[in-house]
Amino acid sequence: MAKNGNDAEIDEGLYSRQLYVLGHEAMKRMQNSNVLISGMRGLGVEIAKNVILGGVRSVTVHDQGVAEWRDLSSQFYLREEDLGKNRAEVSQTRLAELNNYVPVTAYTGALTEDYITKFQVVVLTNSSLEEQQHVGELCHSRGLKLIVADTRGLFGQLFCDFGEEMVVYDTNGEQPLSAMISMITKDSAGVVTCLDEARHGFESGDYVTFTEVQGMTELNGCQPVEIKVLGPYTFSICDTTGYTDYVRGGIVSQVKMPKKIKSISSSLVEPEFVMTDFAKFDRPGQLHVGFQAIHAFQKKHNHLPAPWSQADGEELLTLAKEVNSALTGSAKVEQFDEALIKKLSFVAAGDLAPVNAFIGGLAAQEVMKACTGKFMPIMQWLYFDALECLAEEEGVVLTEEECAPRNCRYDGQIAVFGTKLQDLLGKQRYFLVGAGAIGCELLKNFAMIGLAGGEGEVIVTDMDTIEKSNLNRQFLFRPSDVTKMKSDTAAAAVKQMNPSIRITGHQNRVGPDTERVYDDDFFESLDGVANALDNVDARMYMDRRCVYYRKPLLESGTLGTKGNVQVVIPFLTESYSSSQDPPEKSIPICTLKNFPNAIEHTLQWARDEFEGLFKQPPENAIDPKFMERTLKLPGAQPVEVLEAVYKSIVTDCPHSWADCVAWARNHWQCQYNNNIRQLLHNFPPEQVHIELELHMDYVMAAANLYAQTYGLPGSSDRAGVIKILQDVKVPVFTPRSGVKIHVSDQDLQNSNSSVGKTGKSDDDTNFHMDFIVAASNLRAENYDIPPTDRHKSKLIAGKIIPAIATTTAAVVGLVCLELIKIVQGHKKLETYKNGFMNLALPFFAFSEPIAAPRHKVGHFYVYHCFDVHMCPRCRKMF
Repeated sequence: MAKNGNDAEIDEGLYSRQLYVLGHEAMKRMQNSNVLISGMRGLGVEIAKNVILGGVRSVTVHDQGVAEWRDLSSQFYLREEDLGKNRAEVSQTRLAELNNYVPVTAYTGALTEDYITKFQVVVLTNSSLEEQQHVGELCHSRGLKLIVADTRGLFGQLFCDFGEEMVVYDTNGEQPLSAMISMITKDSAGVVTCLDEARHGFESGDYVTFTEVQGMTELNGCQPVEIKVLGPYTFSICDTTGYTDYVRGGIVSQVKMPKKIKSISSSLVEPEFVMTDFAKFDRPGQLHVGFQAIHAFQKKHNHLPAPWSQADGEELLTLAKEVNSALTGSAKVEQFDEALIKKLSFVAAGDLAPVNAFIGGLAAQEVMKACTGKFMPIMQWLYFDALECLAEEEGVVLTEEECAPRNCRYDGQIAVFGTKLQDLLGKQRYFLVGAGAIGCELLKNFAMIGLAGGEGEVIVTDMDTIEKSNLNRQFLFRPSDVTKMKSDTAAAAVKQMNPSIRITGHQNRVGPDTERVYDDDFFESLDGVANALDNVDARMYMDRRCVYYRKPLLESGTLGTKGNVQVVIPFLTESYSSSQDPPEKSIPICTLKNFPNAIEHTLQWARDEFEGLFKQPPENAIDPKFMERTLKLPGAQPVEVLEAVYKSIVTDCPHSWADCVAWARNHWQCQYNNNIRQLLHNFPPEQVHIELELHMDYVMAAANLYAQTYGLPGSSDRAGVIKILQDVKVPVFTPRSGVKIHVSDQDLQNSNSSVGKTGKSDDDTNFHMDFIVAASNLRAENYDIPPTDRHKSKLIAGKIIPAIATTTAAVVGLVCLELIKIVQGHKKLETYKNGFMNLALPFFAFSEPIAAPRHKVGHFYVYHCFDVHMCPRCRKMF
């Protein structure tokens, strides 16, 4: 088995999407961390799954208990045949399959001091307060990172103690910002004004450095300077009165500075700070006391309060008041919410997969923060509840009989919602569109909550096959599944988790082409739809179908550590398409063509270059409708397109590998010598130096791509290419006078010029990225822009979406809480919650969905339509 550690190389094929979230340095730090996770019920296995997928050095799972019926409602690696067996030992084998680079061991002994000190990070779940305090004091004194996580039915708790001092290398994970400067004043706090093309985006307290400043050269290459934002285009810096006068130009760039943080308290009983109120987390103090009371109740009776027991609820309330009276300072609650504490008592014995998924995703991200110093840790307590999942009507209380254990796999869920909801869940017929990362997590949760576990059905469709890079997040897949269909493989995997689930896999793309499959009868038979898609067009299509057939839609998405959840309910909320994100910020074309100032500009230019050379002309040449379409283009575009095609099939058509090398060499001369010299002739600044190795990278990639275009054999023999280059004749270039170089987009538009767009080019074996990286970095050298490595180039040029398992797990947990509300038939808008999170900050926000809009005429909702019927006798419409 491969192992992580100091000498291990990062498997970019496996970790590619996660690397775009964490970066190589953070990944290397994580690969040196040994993690202990205690408690292998639903929450513990969720944390372990995410941490193992993340790629730490090793994971040890600990539990001294045996599997019970109630564990099966959320512990997806336990089977009915495992009842009575140790949870850690059973889970270890299945967890170990998730990542060949992470050894997973099981431990069933006591958590002694000698044992705990083998680890860098310790996670406690399902532990007593005494154990939490003992292990907490030990970890704090030894400099070990501690995370305590617990869920009680619809409630969740998270505590982090990362020691007296911890260095955070990157607090938010965002790419450093940069802006072009138009003015710098000489003052005790010099004021920097940026060009008004775009807001600078900086915040007070950020640090920046300067390059290419003319006049006030003391700033160029200076140590990072702290800034104070004065407005969207201005900020102040240090004292500049002694500097030389500013003349023009300059680029200011943000610098990520390490930040030292320390835990305010190591106490799990009495926090020494005012707990943060994160939008939905509006009662942390109450819940802190309530969780302490649960520990007291469990210690007294050796069991949790019975589900929906009024007597146990009253006793827990008494214990909570006693706990609260013993607290001091900000930890003490002034006004006690008795109803809240009773509800905590009623559901505390429950074990819900969606709540475990949400808290487990957050806890696993905190493990990664502890290992890497990447992103801001939770400071220090977080409390969560989803009480709106209970009955909407005031005063509705379930009975002990309805929620008593049945010795079935759903006991943990029945303890919260009773048997009626369980029966409803089993009858649901749901359509899941997509079996990627979100799709896999949804299917796991569907299996655990018993969706379609009776007469219902889950239909999952995905036309993609499994790739190696999927294995880092799409946890239902294994290395042996690579090249298999996602939908079928995922369906088979969740059948192992819950054999009762009725699930069917399809391999169809959703769209007009498959409406004969997903027709009226299909949609009319559904109870709802869940999207697990990676593009807006498909999301909007499914939204239109759900609006037309008046079906609930569960929508969600992730971007690195950011995630969102949107619930769409017919006649109650707006649809997904009712509001749209603002369009992506585009780069001015004149900036791309003539005046780039950031690596993003050169990468976009290289993508356009790739398409213009190797994609558009060959496609045009074989397109039977090419001439008809081309002649309809405006201005001079038909001539430009026809000239490009004529070149590709007549004047520039190569006949040998040597011809391809000669073409690449001459094209390099044109783009990185002649065109730049022409620009310098029009706008004379200083000449720049470029390195030879990068030149060869460009020629090798360009020549091979050119050879592929014409079906000629290529070569990776650099020595052979150098020999060919010695015989290539490069025409002498002389700058021309009167050449027009566009300095604004308006100027460019007036000349009817155009720049194309290109698709993804992220295959490492076809020379696409080799060309784009070399072309971009050569252009960056021309404009004195710092070049970037292949990894970052691939992220930007390939428009790859960063992804990490923790965010996906947390988002899907919230989706499934909304699903439970839908199945119960909740009607109140305020019951449903759209969720937004950024685990890096950390930030969490919940809001009511926007109400369904009415039409201006007729006051019809967007979900209303005119139904046309035909009389069976007269055959007339009415």
